[in-house]
Amino acid sequence: MNIRLYNARILTMEKNRSVFEGEVWIKNEKIVCVASKEELASDWDVLNAPRIDWDIQVDCENNLLMPGFKNAHTHSAMTFLRSYADDLPLDKWLHEKIFPMEAHLTPEDIYELTKLAVLEYLSGGVTSICDMYVNPEAVAEACMDMGMRCVLVPGLNNFVSSPERVEEEYVKWNKRNSLISYQLGFHAEYTCSKELLCKVSELAHRYRAPVYTHLAETAKEVEECKSRYGMTPAMFLDSLGMFEFGGGGFHCVHMTPEDMDVFRKRRLHVITNPASNLKLASGIAPIAEYEKRKIPVSIGTDGPASNNCLDMFREMFLVAGLSKVREQNAASLSAERVLRMATVHGAKAMRLNKADTLARGKLADIIMIDLHQPNMQPDCNVVGNLVYSGSKSNVRMTMINGKILYKEGKYFLGESPDGIYDKCNAIFKRISNSV
Repeated sequence: MNIRLYNARILTMEKNRSVFEGEVWIKNEKIVCVASKEELASDWDVLNAPRIDWDIQVDCENNLLMPGFKNAHTHSAMTFLRSYADDLPLDKWLHEKIFPMEAHLTPEDIYELTKLAVLEYLSGGVTSICDMYVNPEAVAEACMDMGMRCVLVPGLNNFVSSPERVEEEYVKWNKRNSLISYQLGFHAEYTCSKELLCKVSELAHRYRAPVYTHLAETAKEVEECKSRYGMTPAMFLDSLGMFEFGGGGFHCVHMTPEDMDVFRKRRLHVITNPASNLKLASGIAPIAEYEKRKIPVSIGTDGPASNNCLDMFREMFLVAGLSKVREQNAASLSAERVLRMATVHGAKAMRLNKADTLARGKLADIIMIDLHQPNMQPDCNVVGNLVYSGSKSNVRMTMINGKILYKEGKYFLGESPDGIYDKCNAIFKRISNSV
């Protein structure tokens, strides 16, 4: 499929390249040309791009094209728990409300519930997700059927899955489908025995692979780990050789300077989830300090049970705003840095190096932002508008792998959203009546 996106303003997210007017050309799943109006007018040979018979041409009407958002931490199938167990601290929320409901889920349920989340991702400009859940297979199947790019991370713990199953999934999903990849991981230190964690570390060494997990989300988690092992979670996991090949921590709210040294040494990524951390009263992550220490930070929503929405615009505003309050410094974090966290850094954390910017040879994961709405005017600072006043309502188009999946309020998925809603409501009713 040859697609031409023209009459656009373009933000490639490449370093030192500001917004310009031009076109983006796509062939199948990849970008073949990103050029300014001046480049297009000067010489076709300079672009090394032959004239093309277009299958689709989209007049962008001077709206903004940019890389899609990378939701670097989520639990998509928890859509059925949206607004179910609000206003509780993490430990009670998890053990008294969430786990009992999740115990009744079937793979078929997870498949349908994930599709509901994908609808929300697409309408909000999210083109890649890093999803951790109890049945990665069902999540992967749903994402493939919906066209969503997904990095799977297993929710391995003492009660769910096994190192053997994780290894089988790792091998299977890293060679099966271009939309799906798989990274090693486990739920958290506090839900895994030391023996189990050592086996995960062995897998990381066998495949020379990074490892991802929930880490230092609450002060209680950190103190309990210190009581068990005499070390913080980051220090303990590093002592097991867990992070010798990189990886990342989801949340990272309560980190010591020594923990940060581990992250810097091991080149680990922090994946921050501000809305979830606020709602569960877990705390505010020290993002400015991570930035000072050159620890890469990306952004995730966490799941729709603890957030409760999957909105990267809200997350960006909170990352910026909370950092300013925490540091008592309005200049602690710029809009440009936050937007990079939501796009380029997220791609790096998820090891999606072909989906980070808009450039020739990169994957065609592109969104169009409507600049003709009041909240995006005046448009003298597009990046500032995106972070501080942008909204999901500004997302006019979402393209993944060269396919337009959402445009102007309509989905192009071969399935009715209403049908998905009905199935998910039925799942919730069935499970809630069983608990």
